[in-house]
Formats: sequence, C-alpha cells, structure tokens
Amino acid sequence: MTGFFIKKAFFDGWDNLISLVVLNLGYLVVLLTLYGSLEVLTVSVFGGVALLAIALALHSLYMGAVSSQTKEYAWYSRPGFAAFKDSFKSIWRHAILHFIIQALLVTILFFVIPFYLSYTSLIAFAIAVLVFWVALAFMLAMMYYYPLAIQMPDDKPLKTLKKSLMVVADNLFFSLFFGIYHIFNLVLTILFATIIPGVAGIQLSRQVATKLLMFKYDYLEEHPEVTRKDIPWEELLFDEQEKVGKRTLRGMIFPWKD
Repeated sequence: MTGFFIKKAFFDGWDNLISLVVLNLGYLVVLLTLYGSLEVLTVSVFGGVALLAIALALHSLYMGAVSSQTKEYAWYSRPGFAAFKDSFKSIWRHAILHFIIQALLVTILFFVIPFYLSYTSLIAFAIAVLVFWVALAFMLAMMYYYPLAIQMPDDKPLKTLKKSLMVVADNLFFSLFFGIYHIFNLVLTILFATIIPGVAGIQLSRQVATKLLMFKYDYLEEHPEVTRKDIPWEELLFDEQEKVGKRTLRGMIFPWKD
C-alpha cells in the first residue's frame, strides 16, 4: 500500500497543481499572523501570546477547509472554490478541538518538555520522555484527524480524535513512515516558499492515506475472519490503480509523447 500511496498522492497533486497553489497562497494570511505574533512577543508577552492563539485558530480552521477541498481531489473530483467556502461551516466544530490540541502540543513542546529537561534528576528526564511520546502519538493522530472528520461527517470531534489514535495504534509503522513523509514535504514547502506542496499538498496526502487505509477497515468489517496480515491489498487497490493508471514522469511532463 505504501508504494501506491506515494504514487497516488504525487499524481493527485500534479493533476490539481494550480488549485493547490491557490489554496497555499491563501495560507499566507495564517503565516503573516504567526510572524506578527513573534514580533509582538518581543514587545508584549500578553499581546504576542494572544496573537499566537489567533494564528493557531486560523491555522486549524483553514487546514480543515483545505482538507475538505482536497478530499474531493483524492476522489477524482474538482469542485469549485464555492465548495471551499461552504466547508468552513461544516468543519468548525472539529476545528475547535484541533485548535485546542495544537495549542496543547505547542505548550508541551516549547514549555513543558524544556521545563523538565532543565532539571538534572532522572525522574524529571523520565517525565520529559514520557510527555514527548504522548505528544508524538497525538501529532501522528492529527495526520488522520481532518480526513476522518470529512470522510465520516456524522462523527463528533472527540469520536474522530479517538478513531485517529486508533488508526495510529493499528498502523504504527505506516504512521511513522507517514510522519517522515510529512517532514520531507515540510522541507520541500520551505524550499519552494510555501507554494508547493504546502499545506494543501500535505492535506491531500492525508486524504489519500486515510482513503486507502479505510479500504482495509471496510474489508475487515465484511470479512471478520481475516487477519490483518492477510489483507489482499492488490485486490483492494485494483480500482484505484486503474483510475491512476500506468503513468510516468515523462508522460506527466510530455503527455503527447506517451
């Protein structure tokens, strides 16, 4: 599944490149707010923290809307940006919980863990390590949070979070790979000045990964006697492979030569 995920995420991104760039340009508002909060922090701690909270709230809301839009790309649909505006109305509840978790993670990573590491005792170090692993589990879970929220719109935010943690626990090695994949995409995003792959490309990859993983759970629901080691991925991904097709980099750049 991992190899096909990389292929599908890449070509889905290529097929919707212009739309992804437009969505990424919209994220500049969040980045400017974040930059402003860092500037204000040098003058006023309260003002800087307040502006940082606004930046995180905008980040959560915008990421949810982008995830909703890119879900359609993963399903080979190309909705207009009117659908993007409507997505804010459907995702705001999940965005609130997303904001709370992101704020807690920022606090843990930049304040709580350094606080415990500042002590030289073994107990403080053990607490810092434990807190780090808990934070890492939630960071991995957040990769699936919005895709699950959008693909299962009837679930409430806490139920979506619970399912996200369960997906991580059940697909630990893929989730760790997916985390490394995110780091690679973040590096590319910085190199290309947030234009590509950017938040939109990252959200698209999350939608693709979650879509493929859901095939497994649908299959296990229909065949409870089958163990997870015996998942027939070739069979489950057949239709998706047909839709993506046998594409090459040469054909992508010079389609008339294929």
